[in-house]
Amino acid sequence: MKLQGLVFDWAGTLADHGSRAPVATLEAIFAAARVPVTVAEARLAMGIAKKEHIRSILALPRVRGEWAQVYGTEPGEPELEALYAAFIPKQLDCLVQHSDVIAGVPEAFERFRGRGLQLGSSTGYTRPMLDCLLQLAARQNLKPDAAFCPDEVPFGRPAPWMCFRNAMQLGIYPMWTMVKIGDTPSDIAEGLNAGMWTIGVTRTGNETGLTAAEWNATLPAAQQALEGAAGQRLLAAGAHYLAPSVAECDPFLDAIEDRLRAGHRP
Repeated sequence: MKLQGLVFDWAGTLADHGSRAPVATLEAIFAAARVPVTVAEARLAMGIAKKEHIRSILALPRVRGEWAQVYGTEPGEPELEALYAAFIPKQLDCLVQHSDVIAGVPEAFERFRGRGLQLGSSTGYTRPMLDCLLQLAARQNLKPDAAFCPDEVPFGRPAPWMCFRNAMQLGIYPMWTMVKIGDTPSDIAEGLNAGMWTIGVTRTGNETGLTAAEWNATLPAAQQALEGAAGQRLLAAGAHYLAPSVAECDPFLDAIEDRLRAGHRP
């Protein structure tokens, strides 16, 4: 049995080195609501559907406490809806500024297709956001064969439904002939819950959180520490393999192919 398909995350995996667009937007809407959040707080639940991501931030004890100090009551559903309504247009604007495809990804797609693999994708973005990102990526020679978002399934990550939708559109089964590749624990959980192999992306993703320029300006020892910590979080989530970037996944696909030939399953 051979590998048949890959399903990629978007921000921090295919585009937006460091996954900066969601963080910048979350920081902006909470600052406008007079309850600023830290980068670390914004990154905690990265990868899940954006409304649920905002809900998770509102549930943080520090944020709830500060919200109560500012408004006299803890945030509820009306506050969540208001923040989400503010998030949508800001995120669409921010995507344009943080849409650069990560170095080496288009070339990697060519290699993956040369292996006979079909290439799907999933995201925590809404369909309008995903459509915007697909258009921007296409101008940079990056075109997946399928792309799904939480709007189109019963639940977003960590549920497996977007991976299943990719498999259905691509005509692939069984699920253990596919690999989920992403940069967050929720990506890894999504792939595992779908019965897929998983590769966690360390250097370019949310868990390291640096733009390409910031990464290149970081001293080697600090780079090693950041990437090591990112890898530990992804391994703790259950990742089968770690790769610095999508462009460096080829050896791990080879390893998975070997394991499949030996009769192994995720």
